[in-house]
Amino acid sequence: METSFFHKLVGFNPKTMKVRTEILAGVTTFLTMSYILAVNPDILGATGMDKGAVFTATALSSAIGTLLIAILAKLPFAQAPGMGLNAFFAFTLVLGMGYSWQTALAAVLAEGIIFIIITLLNIREKVVNCIPLNLRYAMSVGIGMFIAFIGLKNAGIIVDNPATFVALGSFTNVSMVAVIGIILSGVLMAKGVKGALFYTILICTAIGIPMGVTTLPENFSPISTPPSMEPTFMHFDFKSLLNLDMFFIVMLLVFIDLFNTIGTLVGAMAKTDMMDAKGNVPRMKEALLADAIGTTVGAVCGTSTVTTYVESAAGIAEGGRSGMTAAVTGGLFIVALLFAPIFLLVPSAATTGALVMVGVFMMDSIRKIEFDDVTETLPVFATILFMVLSYSIAEGMALGMMSYAILKLLTGRYKEVSITLYILTVLLILRYIYY
Repeated sequence: METSFFHKLVGFNPKTMKVRTEILAGVTTFLTMSYILAVNPDILGATGMDKGAVFTATALSSAIGTLLIAILAKLPFAQAPGMGLNAFFAFTLVLGMGYSWQTALAAVLAEGIIFIIITLLNIREKVVNCIPLNLRYAMSVGIGMFIAFIGLKNAGIIVDNPATFVALGSFTNVSMVAVIGIILSGVLMAKGVKGALFYTILICTAIGIPMGVTTLPENFSPISTPPSMEPTFMHFDFKSLLNLDMFFIVMLLVFIDLFNTIGTLVGAMAKTDMMDAKGNVPRMKEALLADAIGTTVGAVCGTSTVTTYVESAAGIAEGGRSGMTAAVTGGLFIVALLFAPIFLLVPSAATTGALVMVGVFMMDSIRKIEFDDVTETLPVFATILFMVLSYSIAEGMALGMMSYAILKLLTGRYKEVSITLYILTVLLILRYIYY
């Protein structure tokens, strides 16, 4: 069979691959991760950002990042604003630390540019090796628990309590829709339904209409032109970037995005025949470059860090092996721009099930943590615990890294810590002293 220009562009081999399989895989990946189109505007909207503009920025940056993966890396992966990274943006940077969302967008832009530079200079291994393996796993677990906690709090299942700080909320229509979402998403996931989280969000949104949780506007139409990105497009505030806090924040964003992307690429492809004999992912550099450019474009459009999605594994499981899978997914994100009224109709309660299930998925990393060594276990525990209790991903990561370096140093095992982590620890200690 003759190979067309498009086939060459996305790495499709007609001798070993089938067009139908690649298309089905792309649709599967989109359905599995399309919940982000409803969840991201809801999360970033908490900062005061225009939800319509965030929706368009989310769909457009997801399409661009995914198409870049298809063309540059020719791999069956998709990109979108990352869960955990959007929570970090909204609940740590803006609502927690008091920065404006414009400053947070500037930090994401700086992260994207740094990511591009370290990828082009081939120094990503040094960055990755800076953070100990057990702490990387702990970050995944902690972020998952933090995301689930946000979902429960937004739905009123967990509420403030003067005596105990937090407590179970009262039984309301909002919390009822959220509980239905949690149960339904779990059932659909257990049955292996493709797009389980997406369908759960749609069903809970519909259930919420007669319960008064979902507000259906007059003359509602499911299709319309995409909302304007003008309220968020290139709205940067760079003034606050020139301080120690923001240096630390930007580097954290780089670390999280890099670990997430490499972990997703390796984890998803380990179950296929696409890795080489040494376990290396083909065109890793190109995939990371696509991720970095996607983040930069996302910041310009007005959304949080764009990253490679672990849900891509669903499409790979369906047989996706080339960039054609990613091209199909990217194309569907463009089509989704026309359905903004549906995604913007979704109330917070309808996304709770998705947020809790994302937390469940991210708990998987806990199996890989080494629990026999207290110099490893205590920093892991601190990372996970303080992400939730301090309501801050940054604080959890900071305290985890500091405790790791200090414990290794005081127990005479200082050689197990990289010089980069020692430098970061000193900077973090200075941050806590002077800020």
